[in-house]
Amino acid sequence: MAASVAVAFADSSIVVLALPDLYGAFNTSIVGVSWVITSYNLVVAVAAAGVAGLSRHLDPRRWAQVGLALFTAASIGCAVSWSLPALIVFRCVQGLGAAFLLATSISLLGGLVGSRERGISLWTNVAVLGAALGPVLGGVLTQLFDWRAIFVVQAPVAGVALFATVAGAVALRTEEHRRRGHGALAADTALGFVFAALVGALFLAVLLVITVWGLEPIVGAVVVSALPAATIAARPVGKGLRAWQAVAGGVLLLAAGLLALALLPRVSNVLVAVALAFCGLGIGLSVPVLTRVALHQDTGLVRSGAITVSARHAGLVLALALVAPLLTSSLDRAGERALLGGTKEILDANVPLRKKVPIALSLRDALESAKKGEVPDLRKPFDDAGAGSNENVRHARDSLINTLESALTRGFRSAFALAALFALLALIPALRLRRRPT
Repeated sequence: MAASVAVAFADSSIVVLALPDLYGAFNTSIVGVSWVITSYNLVVAVAAAGVAGLSRHLDPRRWAQVGLALFTAASIGCAVSWSLPALIVFRCVQGLGAAFLLATSISLLGGLVGSRERGISLWTNVAVLGAALGPVLGGVLTQLFDWRAIFVVQAPVAGVALFATVAGAVALRTEEHRRRGHGALAADTALGFVFAALVGALFLAVLLVITVWGLEPIVGAVVVSALPAATIAARPVGKGLRAWQAVAGGVLLLAAGLLALALLPRVSNVLVAVALAFCGLGIGLSVPVLTRVALHQDTGLVRSGAITVSARHAGLVLALALVAPLLTSSLDRAGERALLGGTKEILDANVPLRKKVPIALSLRDALESAKKGEVPDLRKPFDDAGAGSNENVRHARDSLINTLESALTRGFRSAFALAALFALLALIPALRLRRRPT
């Protein structure tokens, strides 16, 4: 059950490293395949809000079974999708199943481990790790197998959890329902802003290293792994802090990491990993505390869990809706500057004219044939012109690639800055936690 919860949270971002493969497979653009991510999170946010409103009338075990059945079937559907619309439809169904699962699983886990407190703690831990590990798992599976493997792996995990809820005995306690405290609302609001900020770490950073810098998915996964590693490392530190101190420190670290990504001085995998480590420390400090506060403010775990899940995914959807057009506009301007700089590099290159002309024509063809949102392979024209054996051609190739990558990297600045702003906005509701002793 805990593994299925982790997978459902990971699905918010698990396909990010596979986006280039997806738009190649379905002959679409980054904007088109971004709906593979947005549709899932949008349905989770809306459906979880609906579960919160109906929580008094829901049997947690039965609705967890419905959620797991939908999630299992939709995972298989995603794996065999024949078109982008079909994949998006199955992702919507998967999101519906995830909403039912995530909202009811807190109560079930409490019954399985024999304690409400231990159930909340287990759910919180796997939720944080699942969200942080999503891109890494997706990248490894895409590199080793295919993007469809991402969904093939999920189906048996959810299927085993479904079997466990049918065959096993779960002791569920009757819980009192009462109005949630102001601390819960503040915690959920802060969680929404934190997860909005995570779009920068889980979406923008991955797009940068995979789509712009051209890293292989598994290499990108290694770079991104700094985030979950730091998330785990932050847990012992957070135990010695008051709630408001952990949250305030966490969101400031998250904002610092995102600002570092916005101000990257050069193309560097190491610098991206360090910035993502700051983001991971921020997640590890803030998210567990905020989740515990949100859940402990109300004795009705299904209702509290549903509201918290809805807040998290609503933050992701809000950020995706704002960041995507901002990034597109910035990259269009950055692309124009990159082409001007690249043209200058070719004209100034110490390469004979008889080689420059074929290279320029091949570059034009590569740019014109590239899909919208795709960075074409600009090395091939130089390699065909003898870059492997001619130092001047090789130098011209490397200078052009560096110019283009640097310009496009700067095009991400405004989007990263917006994500950092979301992290800072989480400080406002988090200040209410200063009234809590722990």
